[in-house]
Amino acid sequence: MKMTNRKKITHLLMSLSLIAGVSTISSGIIELNLMSQANAATVTEQFSKSNPASKAVIDHSPLTKLLTQYVKVDNNGLNKVNYKGFKNKQAALKSYIKSLEAVKVTSLSKAEQFAYWANLYNAVTINVVLDAFPVKSIKDIDISPGLFSNGPWGKKLVTIEGTKISLDDIEHQILRKVHTDPRVHYAVNCASVGCPDLQGQAFNGKNLQAQLNEAARDYVNSNRGAVVKGNRLAISKIYVWFKKDFGGSDRGVLAHLKKYANSELKAKIEKIGSINSSFYDWTLNGQSK
Repeated sequence: MKMTNRKKITHLLMSLSLIAGVSTISSGIIELNLMSQANAATVTEQFSKSNPASKAVIDHSPLTKLLTQYVKVDNNGLNKVNYKGFKNKQAALKSYIKSLEAVKVTSLSKAEQFAYWANLYNAVTINVVLDAFPVKSIKDIDISPGLFSNGPWGKKLVTIEGTKISLDDIEHQILRKVHTDPRVHYAVNCASVGCPDLQGQAFNGKNLQAQLNEAARDYVNSNRGAVVKGNRLAISKIYVWFKKDFGGSDRGVLAHLKKYANSELKAKIEKIGSINSSFYDWTLNGQSK
């Protein structure tokens, strides 16, 4: 057999092996995706239960105490977190998270549940950042499973009613799917400058509606929510990534923005009548000093 033919056969075998390998990897990815979707459906179903008659109130004052101490408004009106100082009280934060893990959340009213999940999400996010601090962006904290995963959102970090839960589960499978309120996006904080502020106090069921409305107004009217320059409107990518939650169209997003915009911004949005661009800043929402 000639050398050229041997080379051809060798290349052919290598190609077939590579194709088989890629096929195996692709099959594995598809299988993992299907498993992930099944798990997500289970989480949504499990935590869709609530008790409208429940009068139980969860004590979130330990979180409020920490937020009051370590979250301060900077010169640009942005709530910044003193992560360096917060590190000294991480044990107290972990204790609060542990106390929430002991709660039977499905026995609570819907309002108490919303406050519970939002506070748990924010507390766990802070804890993740503190574990990795100093860090420039939460996206650099690559602890999620999977070859193409990014950030901490996919890792199972807490156990609620016997089920291991990730930040993605809390936001996308529970808050967004069970509570179906676009103001979810103003309640959960991803530790980034571009995200709605981490509030200076914990959410609570009694004042939830007022708290969510205030958070929505603060963000929409900030330079991180909607910005008008000349005759162009730029919006946060949150309204692009989760357009479905804001009416499913640009028209729906504009209606949502106008609902929470102050009179000046509302008039500008109405005059422009369209969205021109979007933006987002993943820089950590930490204090510079």
